[in-house]
Amino acid sequence: MALPNCETVKVRLQNPDLSSRYHSVSHAFTTIIREERFSGLYKGIASPLATCAFMNGLIFASYKFFLKAQMVDGSTPSLTEVAIAGSCCGVAMSFFATPIELIKIRQQNMLESGLGSVSVSKLIYTIHREHGLKGLFRDSSQGSIPLWVLFVSGGVAGVVGWLPTFPMDVVKTRMQSTETPGARSIVRSGVPTGDNPYRTTISTIQHSYRTGGVAGFFRGLSPTMLRAIPVNMATFAVYETVVGILSS
Repeated sequence: MALPNCETVKVRLQNPDLSSRYHSVSHAFTTIIREERFSGLYKGIASPLATCAFMNGLIFASYKFFLKAQMVDGSTPSLTEVAIAGSCCGVAMSFFATPIELIKIRQQNMLESGLGSVSVSKLIYTIHREHGLKGLFRDSSQGSIPLWVLFVSGGVAGVVGWLPTFPMDVVKTRMQSTETPGARSIVRSGVPTGDNPYRTTISTIQHSYRTGGVAGFFRGLSPTMLRAIPVNMATFAVYETVVGILSS
């Protein structure tokens, strides 16, 4: 699971309605702590914490399934087969991860203005009431390997995995952070009355480029890298260790 403190800062920096409040990553950290106490860094932790075990299990299980589906006679998988398995795994996981991510982002975007106490159940109810079920899906074996190799590999995978996909993560966060006027009482995204520039993926990309250029698609990259390395190091190392124990 992502480190909540870095994740909250990343989401705030990516949100076009809140990013102007923070001058830098360190300023975002200190401002959130000063205005919302240390617990403000952990907003939105409930939904990913409740589902992280299931989600991680599903990620590895689906990856192995799609990988084995391509292999014959126990051959060593090629890089292409690994890429295909990872892509299929990502598509399958998006159906489960999108609603969880949406709720987390909405909570992380809530400032201490009476909105901090909005529960997960109330957010789900509000989103479903105003947008229906589709509202919850808005953009939308390796042998014996030394533990240090698993740690290093996981860290590299975290960095390499985030760099090419980070611009679309910014797009996703902006789409999930902003809302139509009818939901402003819950989220208070600050989107001007009228046409929402973040209503679709294409319009979000176009508007983000016009207002922030290419650099705008990498806002919040620093805290993401800070959490990606240790999180992926631990995830892959623990996974391989547990598989080894259970298989012995």
